[in-house]
Amino acid sequence: MRETPRSQETAGDPRPEPPQPRPGRAFAHTTGASGSGSPHRSDGRPPQTPRGARQTGPGGRLGTTPPVPGRPALLLVLVAVLIALFALITWQVVAGGPLRVLDERASRAVVGDGPAGLAEFLADLGNMPVALPVLAAAVAYAAWRGRRAHALAAVLAMALVPTLVVPLKELTDRPGPLNPATGYFPSGHAATAMVAYLAAALLVSRWLLPAAALLTAGTGAGLVLRGYHWPLDVLGSWCLCGALLIAAWTAPRWWRARQRRRSRA
Repeated sequence: MRETPRSQETAGDPRPEPPQPRPGRAFAHTTGASGSGSPHRSDGRPPQTPRGARQTGPGGRLGTTPPVPGRPALLLVLVAVLIALFALITWQVVAGGPLRVLDERASRAVVGDGPAGLAEFLADLGNMPVALPVLAAAVAYAAWRGRRAHALAAVLAMALVPTLVVPLKELTDRPGPLNPATGYFPSGHAATAMVAYLAAALLVSRWLLPAAALLTAGTGAGLVLRGYHWPLDVLGSWCLCGALLIAAWTAPRWWRARQRRRSRA
């Protein structure tokens, strides 16, 4: 009896076919309608991958939402803290508060201590004929290196020192430690030294900042030891001029960033 050969394929056997797309399903890498080649979902929902959910920041770079606070925000906080400290010190000096009482007691305890010659030398570092040539040399160097904006900012900061200090001296009308004459708060010598030496270090090299800080601190110590100023006179000048230096130094960067935003707009 002859057997009928069976077919190689039966109705129940699946036939090998290429995979066909199912209608209504999203494609992970389908080119968008605009032809940009970016992935999208067919149902209009945003992609669920972290890469697709990230937004770009300025200049097309990947950013974060909300923005992370950076250096400008920290500098603004520091300026606000310095101004608040200066306001507190000024109020205590004018009102004769507890800080002024402690200040005068500490000054009387240290006036005349230490080597007189060294203290006098340190105090003289705050004189205009000593501090201004240092700043002028640094300004010329920075201008030669092409940093004209920061050089101009340093000159303006120094020009603002007498503009701010002289009216405050007349307003507070504080007598000196060894002199009944008034007009000692804040210290003009301490302000001149701080702006001149720190600005010069910033213009030339930031590696010089520790040396500039030592010169500034030495000037303040000499002024107190020689009885030319109360400690709060020096501390108030440091707070005021610290805020002034930060504002002057960040102004060129702020201006350039503002111009870039306007040009992109």
